[in-house]
Amino acid sequence: MQTFCSKQLNVLLISFILMAFSTVSFAKNTIEGLRIWPSPNTTRLVFDLADTPNYSYFTLNNPQRLVIDIENTPRNYDFSKVDNDSKLVKKVRYSTAKNPQSVRVVIELSKKLEKNIFALPPTAPYGDRLVIDLNDPDSSAPQIVLNSKSTTDRDIIIVIDAGHGGEDPGSIGPSGSYEKNITLGIAERLEALINKENGMKPVMTRTGDYYISPNKRPQLARKHKADMFVSIHADAFTTPQPSGASVWVLSMKRANTELGRWLERTERHSELLGGAAEIIQDTANERYLAQALLDMSMDHSLTTSYDVSRDMIKHLRKVTRLHKKTPQAASLAVLTSPDIPSILVETGFISNPKEEKNLNWSTYRQRLAQSVFDGLKQHFKGSPPDGSLWAKWKQEKRTHRVRSGESLSLLAQRYNVQISTLKKANNLNTDVVRIGQVLTIPST
Repeated sequence: MQTFCSKQLNVLLISFILMAFSTVSFAKNTIEGLRIWPSPNTTRLVFDLADTPNYSYFTLNNPQRLVIDIENTPRNYDFSKVDNDSKLVKKVRYSTAKNPQSVRVVIELSKKLEKNIFALPPTAPYGDRLVIDLNDPDSSAPQIVLNSKSTTDRDIIIVIDAGHGGEDPGSIGPSGSYEKNITLGIAERLEALINKENGMKPVMTRTGDYYISPNKRPQLARKHKADMFVSIHADAFTTPQPSGASVWVLSMKRANTELGRWLERTERHSELLGGAAEIIQDTANERYLAQALLDMSMDHSLTTSYDVSRDMIKHLRKVTRLHKKTPQAASLAVLTSPDIPSILVETGFISNPKEEKNLNWSTYRQRLAQSVFDGLKQHFKGSPPDGSLWAKWKQEKRTHRVRSGESLSLLAQRYNVQISTLKKANNLNTDVVRIGQVLTIPST
């Protein structure tokens, strides 16, 4: 009798263990969050998950919907509390799943869209993620119409790249500051300065908090026929001591400094943070083709990039201390446009508590933007691109020797320029001119 009871007890115990194991296996994943990142013509949805998702999906028409089934996942997250400013996504909701252990998520869309769906492994500070990229193929996002570089009197195009964004926060400071917010703040101030300068035009790679792949940023510069690509960043390191600004250019080899190697590693990390589908889909042939393009047409761009970097460092040192007093080189995807001079400006170390505080100060951001602008202006005044308005001004630079009876107002009227412009071109503090004085006459 005792043996029989013991057997019954063992059977019950084994059944309980199997049931417990079965329950755990069926509910091994959970949705821990949802983030929606809209940009002018795309939207990214990121589902934060407790484990690697086993998922499938399909689309429905009239109305347009994207339906995603995630296995072994309960209906535990409230989508109604998620901010959604996207013009492409109307709503995210649940529907009846194909089996009791799964969850079905329905994304209601405003129209028919291109879709790219992929899972990403944990990459600090995030865990497992399911990423959905939606693209509007008929986007009417504003495009800047530019003339060819050979056209006379064109603007000098400066593409301003605010580093990181959206899913990729960049480096995070001791007080919780995100690099992506600092870089956008400085980039917007630089854009405003360039907008005010006659003969120059800015183009922003991003205008809000959304992710753009480092490989696509130089592609945007090429699309807009840029004369210069400037990527704004805020440095970080493993210890809080390093401080100061630096300017980086592309190296055809791996970086030979500890900081350069750190920068290369963190850029790769940022691509994974942003959900870089390009990395997942990359092939050896694509890499070989990219290298061939670089080998053929990088010489001029690298030389110009180095010259601009030296000019910029002269102006940055007036605002902040320098971490490096000469341009640095590293292998960075954001700088690999073969036909466009490109630089990366590290405005300071966000990992340094004092510099983190400065980088969050509006006045300091303005000073940094001004120094970057002054460096660009110095370079292009000395070496304006062919066909630009600045090149025409340089070629048409006129002089006039003051004769008896001539005044500044008379000369301004004769040459059809403002008195203030004439004074500025000749560094004059008064309206008085001397007989025999040689004046530079700026073009109108």
